[in-house]
Amino acid sequence: MTLIVQAKQRLGAFSLDAAFTSEGGVTALFGRSGSGKTSLIRIIAGLARPDEGRVVLDGERLTETTAGIVVPKHRRRFGYVFQEARLFPHLSVRANLSYGRWFAPKAARRESFDHIIDLLGIGPLLERSPAKLSGGEKQRVAIGRALLSSPRLLLMDEPLAALDEARKAEILPYLERLRDETEIPIVYVSHSIAEVARLANQVVVLSDGKVQATGPAVDILSRPSAAADRKEAGALLEGTVESFDARHRLSTVTLKSSQLHIPSAVLTPGRPVRIRIPSRDVMLATARPEGLSALNILEGRIEAISSGEDGTVEIRIDCAGDAILSRITALSCERLDLRPGKTVFAIIKTVALES
Repeated sequence: MTLIVQAKQRLGAFSLDAAFTSEGGVTALFGRSGSGKTSLIRIIAGLARPDEGRVVLDGERLTETTAGIVVPKHRRRFGYVFQEARLFPHLSVRANLSYGRWFAPKAARRESFDHIIDLLGIGPLLERSPAKLSGGEKQRVAIGRALLSSPRLLLMDEPLAALDEARKAEILPYLERLRDETEIPIVYVSHSIAEVARLANQVVVLSDGKVQATGPAVDILSRPSAAADRKEAGALLEGTVESFDARHRLSTVTLKSSQLHIPSAVLTPGRPVRIRIPSRDVMLATARPEGLSALNILEGRIEAISSGEDGTVEIRIDCAGDAILSRITALSCERLDLRPGKTVFAIIKTVALES
């Protein structure tokens, strides 16, 4: 799947001028509120027409302003999941799901009803009315309805924004299953770096209506500039579960050239995982420390140092191919005489790791 998007649109004082290409998987449109994410996804969906631009899916021109082409939204065969579930209140969960199925041409139906029910864990909800569902359950049903329309592309506009942290934690594993077990490409809008870190394959960073950066999630989210707030800055690593210590409830994850120990629920050996390490939770030493409670100490070489306005510096360390970020005070940086090329040891709080 190849999606090409180019769009220019003027909305009052706001100007959108953005372009990106997606090759499938989960592409996240990431940025602060007001950066243009929703405006861009509405253009992809056909809910809005750009002043200038094009939307092309696998060679099919869905929007081409220079040629006067704008395929109506209902003919694009895209699924759309909004912030609110928007279920029909007078229909049961089963009937809401069947409504989505009604839009799928028989020849295009890829996913079975039972598979979607199992994928999203909504079997026990089928006979309930939307009024008797939690926020997380409603969103799972909304996602199921979109999937049962057999979309060529699934658009998700801040689908977890209206949920509290407990409901977000409930639904994220289902979104990971959706990414891993279906072949449906997804464009996912979010301002949450934690959501994007868990779900996205590719990230498009938007700011003031323009694309600031685009690339693999591991690369983009490991840049200090990726976080809307410097307190959210951190590194995103990919690894494979090597083993699980049931007694201490620790998983050992193998990275490119080193290992990390992560407190977690049972993780199956061989499973690929992502680990986000906040930069504020990484200390640095110029000699390998001893007698510490920290389980994770990685040796690396300083690649870059950037200064903040709050008396801190952000330091990027190359640990044998894995990038780690550390945020320390400018005074500590001076006292340790830290500079690019110098060897350091990154001390990572085990409890700070997010898998």
